[in-house]
Amino acid sequence: MARPDKAAAVAELTEDFRSSNAAVLTEYRGLTVAQLKELRRSLGAETTYAVVKNTLTRIAAREAGVTAFDGLLQGPSAIAFVKGDPVEAAKGLRDFSRAHPLLVIKGGLLEGKSLTPEEIRTLADLESREVLLAKLAGAMKASLQTAVSLFAAPLAQTARVIEALRAKAEADPSILAGGAGTPAAAAVEPSDDAVIEQTTEA
Repeated sequence: MARPDKAAAVAELTEDFRSSNAAVLTEYRGLTVAQLKELRRSLGAETTYAVVKNTLTRIAAREAGVTAFDGLLQGPSAIAFVKGDPVEAAKGLRDFSRAHPLLVIKGGLLEGKSLTPEEIRTLADLESREVLLAKLAGAMKASLQTAVSLFAAPLAQTARVIEALRAKAEADPSILAGGAGTPAAAAVEPSDDAVIEQTTEA
């Protein structure tokens, strides 16, 4: 590879490292071209699976500040650069490696943190972003329905009280005019002066 081509390849790999949410290093020795195409399809549209040269990848990783692949870049290497959901990509790699044992997952990188092959398999066992969002939406909907029920219950009780008062008022309209049910005025006892006046008149 000519020097300008090498420089361009390093620059492209460096940008891939910097712009990806995650990256998974694999060894693909023995896989056919058709199988590699199948693998690329299984990883989804937001993951790029690129066959790389180890020497150029070491340089690009160093320029991008990536140390996760130190000591792992040996043999035929390919990297899955993930710009979407890392769980989906991890599932694709895990499932493909189960069906095609020649694909070896060697290590990975997730938002700056190094991942072992075991951690990548654990990541693959998680639920995808879409599933988690769907569950969150379901939980939020259930919470909203509970809140609506809590708000509706006092309103329903108030409506029942108002309806009872309306029925009572229809049966006895004087309630609304302060009639029935209004305490009678207290009897006023005559004062001492009034008693004296009555005695004098007698």
